[in-house]
Amino acid sequence: MVASFEDFYVELHPRLIAALAATCGDLDLARDAADEAAARALERWDRVEAMANPQGWVYRVAINQVRRKARRRDLERRVLRREHPPEPVPGPAGEVWHLVEGLSRRQREAVVLRHVLMLREPEIGRVMGVTRGTVSSTLRAAYARLRSDLEDHEEMSDAPRR
Repeated sequence: MVASFEDFYVELHPRLIAALAATCGDLDLARDAADEAAARALERWDRVEAMANPQGWVYRVAINQVRRKARRRDLERRVLRREHPPEPVPGPAGEVWHLVEGLSRRQREAVVLRHVLMLREPEIGRVMGVTRGTVSSTLRAAYARLRSDLEDHEEMSDAPRR
């Protein structure tokens, strides 16, 4: 039996947030659910403190709260998507973006990380899970492909029309 709700809360709350965050992957959602579960435990403290496992009860209340909020958030997203379909996002570089779309997935990812997010090669390597050398060769190959595609595009534009 715990001495007081305050002692129980101080001991459990940080661990509860950590457990929920590890479970759901969303720290804000974990904090909200932990706070809600703690508030419910306080309202029912006489019954909760007498339980064989008050921490387990609070965790169960919190995880149920996480699940409810996640379901509600997913439903809201689906409804909003249906009512307001997302606008297509234009590529960051206008017409050149169409050429970037033609690159392989790895090349496209490296180019976007380099020129849209402005990451350096070592950072790109960490994000992509490859070495800096792989990033460098991937970017070189992507630039060569873009250069070739751009030259082909320009030649087609310069060709006399019939």
